Amino acid sequence: MAAPVFIAGDWGTSNLRLSLVDADGAVLDSRTGPGAAAVPAGGFPDTVRGLLADWDAAHGRLPLLLCGMVGSTLGWVEVPYAAAPAGAAEIAGYLHRIDLDGRPVYIAPGVKGTNLQGAPDVMRGEETQVLGALITHPGLATGDHLLCLPGTHSKWVDLSDGRITGFTTAMSGEIYALLSKHSTLARGAADWDGTPDAGFRQGLARVAEAGADVLHLLFETRARQMAGLLSPKDALGFLSGLVIGGDVAATLARHRALGRPAPTRVVLVGAPALNALYTLALASHGVAALALNGAEQSTAGLLAYFRRL
Repeated sequence: MAAPVFIAGDWGTSNLRLSLVDADGAVLDSRTGPGAAAVPAGGFPDTVRGLLADWDAAHGRLPLLLCGMVGSTLGWVEVPYAAAPAGAAEIAGYLHRIDLDGRPVYIAPGVKGTNLQGAPDVMRGEETQVLGALITHPGLATGDHLLCLPGTHSKWVDLSDGRITGFTTAMSGEIYALLSKHSTLARGAADWDGTPDAGFRQGLARVAEAGADVLHLLFETRARQMAGLLSPKDALGFLSGLVIGGDVAATLARHRALGRPAPTRVVLVGAPALNALYTLALASHGVAALALNGAEQSTAGLLAYFRRL
């Protein structure tokens, strides 16, 4: 087996994913841990020690490179953002080093920029996935590209010649989670496994018919059930179709309003299940998608940092 050279970690609010990586970027082993929000104040060093003890015994204390909310006010240490426009060199230049028991730990900075509405926006973790996509798909390093990183807070990223020039956050994942678990819309609805079923497609079609003003469509998730037009098993899929369809439609509409060329392709960087839903939503507007696995791009981005150290 190839020898590992560093440990890659994507430490978000809810989850930690650690990977033992060799010099070519291959993942030799992986494991998960608690998200940054679940780690008590001052508890990050002990969490790392506990999770990496057996890897340390086998391979020594390898460098640890982390991205995500671990560098936020919720995390281990707050790391200043790199300012867009930013590429690999600028972002890597903000890596923050900590020494833990003789192990070098590097935390990525995140990026701050301006969204399509002209307001400030921030990301932590997604910038590393974007850099990873540039490594795995070098064609993205030239020209202009629109990327979407779907998740709790989905990011729509403008990439120009390999540099993040701006981005917009849509709270699509969090809105769906709140509405599906804590609102009247979820009452009587059956569980949904996240597959693009008839309910999801019906939600997409409703957005295509009525427009991106999702706030005036959401209650249909309940009203259509009461009217016998939507079954309980399709209700949450319909709700997701409204939210994701509205996210896509609003983004494309904003591009048109700004006089930007309509994208013919969007690069999706996320979990395969979410990529599949966004691919369908984009297709409903005639836009193609290139779907990349978010975890793989995160590891590739962290490898890019490691090679620059």
